[in-house]
Order: sequence, then structure tokens, then C-alpha cells
Amino acid sequence: MYAEVLVELKIKNIDNTFTYLIPPNLVNDVELGKRVLVPFGHQKVEGFVLRIDEIRELDYKAKKIIEVIDDKPVLNKELLELGKYISKKTLCNLISAYQTMLPTALKAKHKVKINKKYETYIKLNRNIDISVNGSKQKKILEYLEDKELVLKKELTKISASSVKSLIDKNILIEEKYEKYRLDNNYHKEDSDIILNEEQTIAFNKIKNNLNQFKPFLLYGVTGSGKTEVYMHAIKEVIKQGKEVIVLVPEISLTPQMVNLFRKRFGSIVAILHSGLSNGEKYDEWRKIEEKKVSIVIGARSAIFAPLTNIGMIIVDEEQTDSYKQENHPRYHAIDVAIHRAKYYNCPIVLGSATPSIESFTRAKLGVYELLTLKKRVNDNMPIVKLIDYKDMMRTKDKIISTELKEKIQDRLDINEQIIILLNRRGYNTVISCKECGYVHKCPRCDIPLTYHKKTNSMKCHYCDYVTSKLNKCPKCNSTNINSYGIGTEKLESIIKEMYPSARVARMDVDTTRNKGSHERILKSFRNHEYDILIGTQMIAKGLDFEDVTLVGVLNGDASLNIPDFRSSERTFQLLNQVSGRAGRGSKKGEVIIQSFNVEHYSIVLATKHDYDTFYKKELALRKKLKYPPYINLLLIRLSGKNYDTLNDEGYKIVNFLNSKLKNKNVIILGPSSANQAKINNIYYINIILKYKNTKNIIDYVKYINDKYKSNRKINVEVDINPIHM
Repeated sequence: MYAEVLVELKIKNIDNTFTYLIPPNLVNDVELGKRVLVPFGHQKVEGFVLRIDEIRELDYKAKKIIEVIDDKPVLNKELLELGKYISKKTLCNLISAYQTMLPTALKAKHKVKINKKYETYIKLNRNIDISVNGSKQKKILEYLEDKELVLKKELTKISASSVKSLIDKNILIEEKYEKYRLDNNYHKEDSDIILNEEQTIAFNKIKNNLNQFKPFLLYGVTGSGKTEVYMHAIKEVIKQGKEVIVLVPEISLTPQMVNLFRKRFGSIVAILHSGLSNGEKYDEWRKIEEKKVSIVIGARSAIFAPLTNIGMIIVDEEQTDSYKQENHPRYHAIDVAIHRAKYYNCPIVLGSATPSIESFTRAKLGVYELLTLKKRVNDNMPIVKLIDYKDMMRTKDKIISTELKEKIQDRLDINEQIIILLNRRGYNTVISCKECGYVHKCPRCDIPLTYHKKTNSMKCHYCDYVTSKLNKCPKCNSTNINSYGIGTEKLESIIKEMYPSARVARMDVDTTRNKGSHERILKSFRNHEYDILIGTQMIAKGLDFEDVTLVGVLNGDASLNIPDFRSSERTFQLLNQVSGRAGRGSKKGEVIIQSFNVEHYSIVLATKHDYDTFYKKELALRKKLKYPPYINLLLIRLSGKNYDTLNDEGYKIVNFLNSKLKNKNVIILGPSSANQAKINNIYYINIILKYKNTKNIIDYVKYINDKYKSNRKINVEVDINPIHM
């Protein structure tokens, strides 16, 4: 018998299987989707078995499979097919698709070994006559008398030598049981909440379509109870003996969602996200494979959970960019979710208070069924006020307005909590020379470095370059160095100085690098260990704190200045989402947004929670400028160390596409420098295609993609429907 094995090779342009002979002693062990160890040249590599044949006609002598690694397949039939879909959809190698779907412990990487964890238990051998003399041995036996199993480490506290002696005499028996790295000992609480009228209508629509593929868009204002609709629908799926995937956009939201679900469903919930250790991911993956759980919650990668009887997929905060993977393979979790839902003939529910323009358009056209929740559960939308920075300048309030200062103090006086959003980390954003205007930039990326006070260093947020703070201008030797801008670190110090008795927490990339830090900060804030939470956009979505009654937003128009056609949409979404953190309990919420651009429609409409008007305005602009959802986009990004070579090659690609795509209603833009033209001494150039029909362009784009796979000087990557340009 022969097996077709897919292995990972460093040569990018090889994406095919190799035929190996299955030796007689492994015939019963080799299965589709299992990993095997095979010889390849002078090395041994791991690969996935993709096909098995009884007989093959070969004009060479096939090498033998050395070893079967897995007891059971790591890729089931559906996941094998899903990898092929991702490969075709994103133009990536098939091996890349499979590797991105699996936890590290199960990837086809030789010498990656992650062990299961075990705990040793002791039980009394009740089938023999027991006679002991020592007092410590007697104490151990008395301890075990009315117990079935006891952790060995509990008994060794009495006497390790006595435990060993009793085991040697066969009076005590050792048994090892697997210990999962994440605690899974949760008990359900009776907390079934009665749905209101709007929620009931939405729930019934989903319930009546549980056994067919059906995409829903659950569009509900912040605090309208979307999560409760999810949980009622999940309960119905579980009753049918089926499984559910729930995607959340941020790792920071996972603990909150998991806690809610475990209170309702107990220990049948597994977690999958990038914040887990390799061992924890391996444990959770096996729990899912072994049918010990029915609900999987996690960020983007949780969509690959190895469930085999999916009854529903939920994507919370569906508008979020993080559902699209930015590196290879550039899959979108929603595309994968829809594909899996079709395979299992089950509904998919996309939830959001601010749906993406594309999703809302699909709902308007009937591609998705629209379910609407127009009111908050507590019928208590926050009051939002806009403050113009230009007016603040006249009163010398450069960072925090007088009104926001007073409102913060008011909340502190009555022991209520405050969230302040500033979507920029660090202390100062630019360090420059007052005399000659020199700006301290990253030598690898040519962008201004950001000062971080805690480490007294300058950092690049693109390539992680770090250097000491500039005290003397290298250009004119002046010591008259100035700092501009403000980041979350500086804002924290300002707030602590203004309100010395307030307990302040900061949540950004710098404070959440360590494992479990998201959960620790949010849990402490929930427990009222902090009064004020300062953070970047990671605090804007999904968080639910009953005592947060004030939200302040600094530089509310910052995202409008990003040169991207989605900047207005992202601004509206961010402001609307962070405003929704206020007044989620019984107390009235207020929001203060400080902005330079107070007349921009995305900001004005966000203060009114008016998504429908925003959608109409944004749609009209998109139509006029030929952007999604009226047209598709494809990005061809070239990168390399030599800008001129890169630019020349870009023009060759554009000329090739122009010659092939005449009269096919395709607009080709570029080549032009990317928004961030240089990162870590690598230059980036973009070519953008605007088109209606993918069939018209895909063969030519695939040809370009394949042609440059073996080019060592220039890297070409294709991103279909890019999130960032």
C-alpha cells in the first residue's frame, strides 16, 4: 500500500504530495489526516497523510514511511477539505493552511513535543489484609478509610517515606490521571434570564432554522442583550446533541464570555486563543476531539476547532478587523465560519451593534436575515456630548477638558467607575529638536519613535526597535529637546496626578504582554480594586461593568486621519462601541468625546447612536468612489530591500495585468508606496485591483503569485479583500 504525504518544505513553490510505501507493520496505523515521519532527501520530516492507495504505478522505488505519529487523525475529513478551501481562497500553499489550523503540538514539525500532564492519585487496596505498625502509616490509612481516591501529594505531607513503604507492600495503589492545564471544574448556576419581546423574536427566528444553513445578522445596540439571545439559542443546539463555536474579537473578551457561558452551561466549554500556552491549547484541542465539551469559545483561530457535529456558529462583534489574519494565510474567520456552517447545514449568527458596511448590505439584500434589537435591556442609553479641542485650547485645557475633569471627580465622589479611551500607547508620541526640527525616527522604519517613560526608552511600534531617550540633538548638538503628543502611559500619570486618591489601571499592549494580564486587570476593575480604567481600543468592545457610568474619549477623531477608505467606518464603530460601556447597569451613563473634527458625520452620528443614517451616508460615498460593497478589492504587495528594484518589478506586474485584463471592467492602481512604506529595513509597494467578478482576474493573479514564490529578492503576497491597505 502507498500513501500520499504532504510535507512542509522551505522551498515556497513546492506544494504537492510525495508518495511513500506503507510497510506491512504500519498498514493498520496509517490513516487519512494522521501525521507520519518520512525520509526526505537526507533528513526526516513530518507530514500529513492525504491519500491512501492499494496499488500505485511508479517509475521509481518509493521510500518507506518511518513512523506513524498519531493514534488518531489530527485532521478529520472535514478539516482536510477545509484546508483545501482556505488554500484556494487565499492562494496559499496547502501545507500553510493545515499548519495554521492546528495547535503547535499537532503541527507537522519534527521534534516539536508537548507532553500531557498527569497527577498521581492513591487509593487503598481493599482486597488484602492490612497490617501496619508505624503511627504515620496508620494515620495515612485512617485518612484513606472513607475516601476513594486522594492526591498523592496530600499524603506525602504526612510522610513521603511511609507512602512509599505502603505502595511497596501493595497496601496502597498508585493511579495516574490526566490533569488539564486549564481548570475545567465549573458548576452550572440557575440563571436562565427571561427574554424581552425583541430578544424573543430574534431567538425564535434562529431556533426555527437550527437544522439548515442560514446566515443571520443580529444587529442590536450596545446593551440590547445579544449575548442572552446567543445563550438561549445555544441551549437549543445542546438539546439536539450538537456543538457550537462562539468567536469573540479580542483575547481580553474571552474570560468574560467564558465565565458567562460556564455559569450557564458548566464544564462543557473549551477555550482556544493565542494567549494560551502550547500545552493549554493542546489540552483544549484534545478535550474537543474527545467530545468532552460541546461549546468552544475563542478568538479567530477557534474557528478551526475539531468539532464534528456543529449545530451553530456565532461571531460576536462581527465588524472587527481582528477576524482577518494579517499574515499568511490571509483567511477571514467569517468566510471560514460560513464554509463550515454550510458543511454542517447549520445557522451562523453574526452579531454587532455596528455591523460592517458589507454585512449590513448583505442583510439589506437578503443574503443574511436581519434580526434587530433596537433597545437596551435597561432602556438606558448613555448621554453623549462632543467637546471641540479648539474650544479647549482657548481655556488652556490641552489634554482633558474642564467638563470631563469635573465629571470624573463627580463619579469618584459617589464610588462609580470611569473608562477613558486613548487609542495610542506610550508616553510621548514624538521627540524632536526645538532648534533644527530634527525628529527622532526609527532607523529601520523611518517613522517617529515613541517614548516609554517606564523603561526610559524610545520604541518603534512596528519593528520593536528600542534605543535610549534622546537628550542631545545628533544634527545640531542642541539640548533643547521637546516632546509632543500623548499616549496611554502619559495619560495614566496625568490622571494619577489630578486625582491622587483614585486607583488607576492601564490596559494596552505594554501592560498586557504577560500571560493572563488581560483577565487580571479586568477582574480587578470588576471587583472595584480600581476606579479608573485607561486603555486603547482593546477596552472599547464587549466589556460589561455595571458601575461604569462615565466614559471619556480623547482624540476621538484620531482614526479619521488614517489614509484608508474605511477610516470613517472605523471611527464610528470605535466611538459607538466605547460609548456603549457606560450605563450598562441601573445607573445612567454619560460619555464625553473630545475631538478636533466635531462636524464629521461619523463622529456626530456616533454621538446619536445613529447607525442607520451613518450607513446611508457611507454607502453613498462608497458607491461614488467605487469601494466595497459595490466593488471587490485585491491587494498585491511587493516587499524587498531595494526600493528601485521593487518599483521596477511593480511596473512589470501592472503592465502584465493591463495587457490581460483589457475590457474586463478592472481598475488597476499603482504601483505606489504602502501607507507604511518601510518596516525593519524592508520596503513595501502596493498594487490594488478594483473588480466586480473574481473569475476575470483570479488566474492572472495566481500566475503572478506562483511566479514570485521562488524569487529570493522580491516577496509578493496577494490579499483578497484586504482589511488594511
